[in-house]
Amino acid sequence: MDSSSSGDLPSRAAAQSEEAPPNGTVVNVLLGRSEAPHDLPKDDDSLLNPGSQTQSSEGPSQQDLTTEAGRSKSSGLCFSDGKCRIDYILVYRKSNPQSEKREVFERNIRAEGIQMEKESSITNNDVIFVKLHATWEVLCRYAELMNIRMPFRRKIYFLHRRYKFMSRMEKRINKFRGWLPRKPMKFDSDTLPDLEENDSFTAPFSQQRIHHFIIHNKDTFFSNATRSRIVHHILQRVKYEEGKNKIGLNRLLSNNSYEAAFPLHEGSYRSKNSIRTHGADNQRHLLYECWAWWGVWYKYQPLDLIRRYFGEKIGLYFAWLGWYTGMLFPAAMVGLLVFLYGVFTLEHCQVSKEVCQATSIIMCPLCDKYCPYMRLSDSCVYAKVTHLFDNGGTVFFAVFMAVWATVFLEFWKRRRAVLAYDWDLIDWEEEEEEIRPQFEAKYSKKERMNPISGKPEPYQAFTDKCSRLVVSASGIFFMILVVIAAVFGIVIYRVVTVSTFAAFDWALIRNNSQVATTGTAVCINFCIIMLLNVVYEKVALLLTNLEQPRTESEWENSFTLKMFLFQFVNLNSSTFYIAFFLGRFTGRPGAYLRLINRWKLEECHPSGCLIDLCMQMGIIMVLKQTWNNFMELGYPLIQNWWTRRRLRKEHGRKVKASFPQWEKDYNLQPMNAYGLFDEYLEMILQFGFTTIFVAAFPLAPLLALLNNIIEIRLDAYKFVTQWRRPLPSQAKDIGIWYGILEGIGILSVITNAFVIAVTSDFIPRLVYAYKYGPCAGQGRAGEMCMVGYVNASLSVFLVADFENRSEPRSDGSELYGSPVRYCRYRDYRASPESEEPYAYTLQFWHVLAARLAFIIVFELHPIRVVLLLYSSFIQSELCC
Repeated sequence: MDSSSSGDLPSRAAAQSEEAPPNGTVVNVLLGRSEAPHDLPKDDDSLLNPGSQTQSSEGPSQQDLTTEAGRSKSSGLCFSDGKCRIDYILVYRKSNPQSEKREVFERNIRAEGIQMEKESSITNNDVIFVKLHATWEVLCRYAELMNIRMPFRRKIYFLHRRYKFMSRMEKRINKFRGWLPRKPMKFDSDTLPDLEENDSFTAPFSQQRIHHFIIHNKDTFFSNATRSRIVHHILQRVKYEEGKNKIGLNRLLSNNSYEAAFPLHEGSYRSKNSIRTHGADNQRHLLYECWAWWGVWYKYQPLDLIRRYFGEKIGLYFAWLGWYTGMLFPAAMVGLLVFLYGVFTLEHCQVSKEVCQATSIIMCPLCDKYCPYMRLSDSCVYAKVTHLFDNGGTVFFAVFMAVWATVFLEFWKRRRAVLAYDWDLIDWEEEEEEIRPQFEAKYSKKERMNPISGKPEPYQAFTDKCSRLVVSASGIFFMILVVIAAVFGIVIYRVVTVSTFAAFDWALIRNNSQVATTGTAVCINFCIIMLLNVVYEKVALLLTNLEQPRTESEWENSFTLKMFLFQFVNLNSSTFYIAFFLGRFTGRPGAYLRLINRWKLEECHPSGCLIDLCMQMGIIMVLKQTWNNFMELGYPLIQNWWTRRRLRKEHGRKVKASFPQWEKDYNLQPMNAYGLFDEYLEMILQFGFTTIFVAAFPLAPLLALLNNIIEIRLDAYKFVTQWRRPLPSQAKDIGIWYGILEGIGILSVITNAFVIAVTSDFIPRLVYAYKYGPCAGQGRAGEMCMVGYVNASLSVFLVADFENRSEPRSDGSELYGSPVRYCRYRDYRASPESEEPYAYTLQFWHVLAARLAFIIVFELHPIRVVLLLYSSFIQSELCC
């Protein structure tokens, strides 16, 4: 197998590559008449390993496959010479017609000084692997262009002077600690390797000052992650055809010139020997044993190892996910205590007792015609379930979660600052972010001088940018209208089917028509959510590319904001409807408000609308998390299993074990096209569910905690074992996701205030206890003060005042033996015999005023303001 280098290039290419362009952006190889694209061969096979090709046209035999696999195993991470380490892999098929573009692209790669070697697949001769290696000169040149920070001086730690007495005390304390068991959540210091780069100061690499950097070995000075990042940077700026847009590896992947492109994993993640006895075989094996293995689910994450292997961006994601999961512990405990408080006080709840004992109170039908009269005592179970979530601890928990959201965000700032300092990411984005190749190609003819760097750069006119933003914003608004239309369809479904279920032949469905309507509507809503998500992704990608963002971070932020808005509105619109609109605008018996003057709007259950909100949140949250976990891990597992099964069936069991590393990685699943977007989006939406309507569902933090404990290991297992190695990249924070988290935190305070004031019965009960109950005027409230609340919260309706289309078919004789004359409904209205029949009573206005006052007081949040001021003071002290 012949390895190519810059010295092996044709004289013309060598002459062009003697001096690389100063900016290192685009390399143009001029083609003479003999080198015109139409004269190029189908594919340059001069670099193809001859030993991997077989003479039989029918395909390789089993014996040849085993021999070739054994020969390739020794060079699974290197070229055939065993010295040049593989930094990147390109994969294409010889049958693909895009050979001319690949030939020009590979020629330009070699002109950059990248060494190249080709080898056909062991199982399929049509698949060709292109192995790339960056020489020391190329690494140094591009490390300087990319401002990659490298270690240049050891850190010196100064210890405070201690007195002899304190030293003796510390020795005794340390001796006592030695008798205690080690912290189970931390790894042994002997298990993890010493990460030397964490003990060094770093600076942007410079060839002129190379003697200042700590270089013990040129082969290991640049880590594997850094080498892959440099090679990818070069591939993104190499031309494959004449034209301003004919540039970069991404376009070749999109037009199927290359089938795949990825850096290699550093060997197998499994080993016969444990790292505790024999050490780790490679970094991938170490990550699996210390992080991705299910047996270490209770231990802290080795963030430095994750960052070294996958890069800073992925390291920051897992750092944030671990911090979020840890912060969920107190929220889950308090939510569980609130739920248990409702369980233990269930038998002492006066409201539930009155509902269960109200056998003589006849409630008006919930729908037209088919819904019968019902006793209030029939909703005894729903009243008890409602008390589990709507009790005295709900308000405290809502305030706690508002403070918790602020504490979580503010203390994450401190955690991120520590990581940014340890990983040398402070001010990285301002110094080192590069222009997207697509933006550079689109606006290469329009350049202006950068006032800071003094270099010319592509320029996008203000009018062009504004017009693109207007079109993008119009697309976002249209898609949000589509979501609202889908929610409107669900509302119509609920209105129509409640009567259908009320007339159902099955008694179980007929007697629980309200619950059946809510349950089926939630399931249908979930299916619509998952269906629209596919459309949203394509629309968001189209609109983002139309905007032409300047940098990769701007592209990611724009795409992220669009997808989040789509997903958030899609996922929460029906929940907002149930929380704030269901049963609020139905009118009253005899004067119902109707949809399109035909369908009566849906009413709440006699026990309230909170049970519908709890059911909506519980079903959506469980189904969404279950589906996401399956798609994240189950789908790659099934795909990889099917690939292994096919290989075993075609070539036997022994061949796969002898595959070279590039063959093994090629058979794995590629990472998502949008990087960490899906992982972040799933957790951010979960954070919204955990905080926005937490007053209606206190168990949401507990469900989120249980899911996240599994999620961390699922993602770790997926990254280490099921996915190809993602390209290591840098980032100094979680990007626009932090701003989204802040917006959700503000929204959660507003929604929880309205849920408590409007959806739950907390305020009406409070008004009754202090104003209208047995304890009125005594300044106290308790269970005995709630005697008579249920009767006071129900108004009386004369059955003779029913509209013709609303009058039920049954007159209620089966309940009392005689036709029902009066029925009750949830509202504060005057009796039909009063001077103003069905007018609002004074109690209604007292409850309304109390609700508005509670919302104002809850929104002021003095505790939240104090915490914000305190966190700002701490940050200013740290900065000083």
